[in-house]
Amino acid sequence: MADVLSDEEIDDRAPEGWNQEGDEIVRTYEFDEYLDGVEFASEAAEIADEEFHHPEITIRYDEVAIALTSHEEGGVTDQDIQMAEHFDDAR
Repeated sequence: MADVLSDEEIDDRAPEGWNQEGDEIVRTYEFDEYLDGVEFASEAAEIADEEFHHPEITIRYDEVAIALTSHEEGGVTDQDIQMAEHFDDAR
């Protein structure tokens, strides 16, 4: 079982654009076109499936919101930080 990061560790290590909300880190990506967001959400889903760590993904007209947490551990772990970095790289 991975260790849950403290609020300070999350602030220090979360990539730019990611914010802590409760026991999650979240980011909203903006897109010019709806289908661009859908394509990104599909890429994010593939990354999540490869890593076997599945976020909450919400698609809106020109936005895709991603929320990451480690449910079994009850908060944000190193794996969530790494996933956030992977999603940013895919963007």
